[in-house]
Amino acid sequence: MRTVELLEQSLSVAQELGYRVRHEWLGGSGGGACEFGGRKWLFVDLALAADEQLEQICHALRADAGIDLADLSQSLRRLLDRKRAA
Repeated sequence: MRTVELLEQSLSVAQELGYRVRHEWLGGSGGGACEFGGRKWLFVDLALAADEQLEQICHALRADAGIDLADLSQSLRRLLDRKRAA
């Protein structure tokens, strides 16, 4: 599956898990998940390439307790599992 498709899927899963997603220009030095105001936020750094944005999102999804219950495509599940094992 192509990176952009996986990126779109991962963003959709993040939203299903309750994240509010913000796309911000952070100069390649920031981004990721955090919680404030009682809400989960995911900041995606627009300065990064699509594959780096995908890794940023996957890093947040792997750390979320609800990911094991999420409905994931086989490609996205393999990507999350492969990086988790590394």
